Amino acid sequence: MAPKKKSKGENGIAVVTDNGVGMAGLDPSKAYQIIAHPAQESLAKRMVAADSKRFTYHPTSWGKFKDGTDNIEVGGFYPVNYIRGQHVLFLSSFHDNDATLSQFHVLNMLCESFVDSMTVILAYYPTGTMERVLREGQVATASTLARLFSNLPRVGKPVRVMVYDLHTLQNRFYLSGNALATLHTAIPLLINYLNSPESKINAIAFPDEGACKRFKGLFEPAFPNWEIVTCGKVRDGEKRIVTIQDGNPKGLHCVIVDDLVQTGGTLVECANAIKAAGGTSVSAFVTHAVFPTGWDRFSRSNGGPFENFFVTNSNPTVTNRLPSDDCFRVLDLFDVVLRDLE
Repeated sequence: MAPKKKSKGENGIAVVTDNGVGMAGLDPSKAYQIIAHPAQESLAKRMVAADSKRFTYHPTSWGKFKDGTDNIEVGGFYPVNYIRGQHVLFLSSFHDNDATLSQFHVLNMLCESFVDSMTVILAYYPTGTMERVLREGQVATASTLARLFSNLPRVGKPVRVMVYDLHTLQNRFYLSGNALATLHTAIPLLINYLNSPESKINAIAFPDEGACKRFKGLFEPAFPNWEIVTCGKVRDGEKRIVTIQDGNPKGLHCVIVDDLVQTGGTLVECANAIKAAGGTSVSAFVTHAVFPTGWDRFSRSNGGPFENFFVTNSNPTVTNRLPSDDCFRVLDLFDVVLRDLE
């Protein structure tokens, strides 16, 4: 077992990294010129610190004119053009609509700058949950965002868009033409933690059948004898309640696994169902922490049901603000991203 390292994130919260998910196998001959949104500037600097021969970071000025429109000057162009003919790595964060539009301005400009290749790391694809409509008039924003990528200027080969634990896998097929997605997962980070002496977790749980089908196969090879618990919603009169559909959590330390958390109502109900069925403790893991209405309901001080709530730093505008003295633990994507880059 490779040793784990624990450090403090930007807000003091514990950040767990894993040397077992390292840079082995990377092509040292492929150097990248990095352009990053301010939310990902820390990641850019860490990449340079890890390998200054492979990564060069060019800070960009993300300003605004008085009328609120973008006033952006991309680094690496003046007075010397370091971007032309190079492999460009764009570190993105689509945490709100304004930031997304600003970054598409820059992506278009970079694609028109005679680069050799363009790679976009968009760990959290925010519109992935809106990939279908139930009635006429609704907008499938996952498709719209994919079209913006797909219609970027051609750079000779498709723009590569790296996404982690995309909410629905079929979203990848919305990208076509000038941009294609490569899909990756942060589940190995959780598996490495579960294998550590620190962990007492000995069962995997899922909040619904969809999550079970998606992630169960990633855990079975590592933990073939562990109990798998699957929750689901059933109708109780006018209400729909979460119950255990399969598996027995009695006496076990469970971790509920899903791709993202919004308000977290289903996760909380699943945790309560597991405890009611005799589960000794319940933790949760999601790759993407969104928390649009805050995270108070998960806090131990507010009676939250989770011993630990694991997230990754795929959405740093949220995870950098999580309280450091509560149940939240951030699993660091850094080494995983470096591995998946090649």
